[in-house]
Amino acid sequence: MIASFGYVRLGAAVPEVRAAAVARNVDSMLALAREAAAAGCDVVTFPELCISGYTCADLFAQRRLTDACLQGLYRFARETATLTPFFVVGLPLAVDGLLFNVAAAVCRGEVIGLVPKTFIPGYREYYEPRWFAAASARTRGQVDLPGGAVPFGADLLFRPDAGAGLRIGIELCEDLWAPIPPSSALALAGATVLLNLSASNELVGKSDYRLEVVRQQSARCLAAYVYCSAGVGESSTDLVFGGDSILVENGTLLARGERFQRRPQLTTADVDTEFLQHERQCSTTFTQAVAQEAAAGRREVRDVRFVAPTGTRQRTLQRPVAAHPFIPADPQVRHDRCQEIFAIQSSGLATRLAHTGTQTVVIGLSGGLDSTLALLVCLEAFARLDLPTRGIHAITMPGFGTTDRTRGNVETLCRSLGIALATIPITASCRQHFADIGHDGTTGDIAYENVQARERTQILMDRANMLGGLVIGTGDLSELALGWCTYNGDHMSMYGVNAGVPKTLVCYLVGYYADDKAAAATAAVLRDILATPISPELLPPDAEGQIAQKTEAVVGPYELHDFFLYYAIRCGFPPRKVLLLARQAFAAAYAPALLQQWLRLFLRRFFAQQFKRSCLPDGPKVGTIALSPRGDWRMPSDASPDEWLADVDEPGT
Repeated sequence: MIASFGYVRLGAAVPEVRAAAVARNVDSMLALAREAAAAGCDVVTFPELCISGYTCADLFAQRRLTDACLQGLYRFARETATLTPFFVVGLPLAVDGLLFNVAAAVCRGEVIGLVPKTFIPGYREYYEPRWFAAASARTRGQVDLPGGAVPFGADLLFRPDAGAGLRIGIELCEDLWAPIPPSSALALAGATVLLNLSASNELVGKSDYRLEVVRQQSARCLAAYVYCSAGVGESSTDLVFGGDSILVENGTLLARGERFQRRPQLTTADVDTEFLQHERQCSTTFTQAVAQEAAAGRREVRDVRFVAPTGTRQRTLQRPVAAHPFIPADPQVRHDRCQEIFAIQSSGLATRLAHTGTQTVVIGLSGGLDSTLALLVCLEAFARLDLPTRGIHAITMPGFGTTDRTRGNVETLCRSLGIALATIPITASCRQHFADIGHDGTTGDIAYENVQARERTQILMDRANMLGGLVIGTGDLSELALGWCTYNGDHMSMYGVNAGVPKTLVCYLVGYYADDKAAAATAAVLRDILATPISPELLPPDAEGQIAQKTEAVVGPYELHDFFLYYAIRCGFPPRKVLLLARQAFAAAYAPALLQQWLRLFLRRFFAQQFKRSCLPDGPKVGTIALSPRGDWRMPSDASPDEWLADVDEPGT
């Protein structure tokens, strides 16, 4: 495991297997075991009955076969003694006159546990009860084997002597398809990594269904799940096996092997047991289920200790690290996600309008991304309610920093959408206010900027009162995280439609609207808005009349802050781990020192600006993270960031 970060490299190994060819099967398994060790795997899963082959049928009743399989198991153990991974292999095992289909856990040359299959399928193409007994038929909790007594049962939980996040539970094939799989109880007992040794034949459409079953079980159990199925070398008398290998973490597919390969195949991925523990800790449903199991006496498991795998410490993290975690990489998924977010935002606003009985909204437009998105959401909400768009009152309020480009884009956008636009300059009223409070009116300090933001909010609120309407907030999730808004200025509204949308996603939503929903004239101005530098435009333009105050030059790139927001706040990762991920995701874009600099700024601002988030207006949650004090996030406004900042500066970070 990568020290202190909870990453465990899992492998699904599909060997070349032939029915009843025990020695050859073990040869193939050993080759894959060595490959897995060289690849830095910590835990490696082989298919069900891989030592014998799953399709031996009535040969399972031959003692010559079962004896050979036991010898093959110990040969595998001996020849992997110098390898560090925890291996799980499948074989038939005779115990007290019964034959069990078992998964054998092997670590550093020893067989340390035997897990019998719980559910024995005897329907359609499956005839396992003809040969095998179910786990419930066992009469004792350990088996005397050539290497000594070995724990035996479906109640085994494998725990390393180090690495607090790794706990391993094992089930076999049909167990997963049961109404309540054994892995559910194992997860509630603490297993963060679930292994399934399988021999699932291929049928038309079964592959997709199998993946969905694995993903759903992983998600329900808040666990990593490795599914490793028998390959094409099995007998094809009546069935064909494809060697499906699936590695999933909390419902997310990390890796999948290619089916129907006529060669041994190793599929690997790194799972994050620290993240899984965080999710369980945050899920009251999971913790209540744990308590219910304990109260019912169903949580009893037996711990089997083993020496923690070491893997390869200085290895590159082998899992996808999305540089833009709020944005799906697949274009079609991204398109569908944008469509759904628009539906959530506009439905939330439509419900609020219907509840209040108003058909009027007031929105301030700056020519920037956020207010543009908010206007588009208003249009969608009015369409849902079949309201005339004359109820949308757009106001642009040019101030000291407004440029011709942004003002022109506001005017063009409203004209193309058929929205009436009122222009109310704020320079004179701000100058009067400067005089009232004794400000010189030229020093570009915080008061200089905030006076403008608060003047705009006052105009919007008062106009809404005159019209009996709602002021629509435009600020986004990223700005709320950084506190990049004026308290009781643009921070305040009557309904904040963008409160759950991070800045990186705002861009894609506006782009989606331009590409899919907008007429040509509207699409053109939307694309120019997308190309405009992000700015509050509170300081005067430069000598050429261009935007001088660029937000990302002051607070840093939004793509980094959204990355930090997701991994530090949504996932609860410590700063050093966030930096590890950021260095992988942004290796070609930012130097490590720069990542460290912007993470420090993010943490300082996130802690210092909580007081603004503590009194947010209502607004819809659209993704996995929200910062509303009535929803996902509560923290003291005077909490100290010192521990987090110290972690950023930890030697070796």
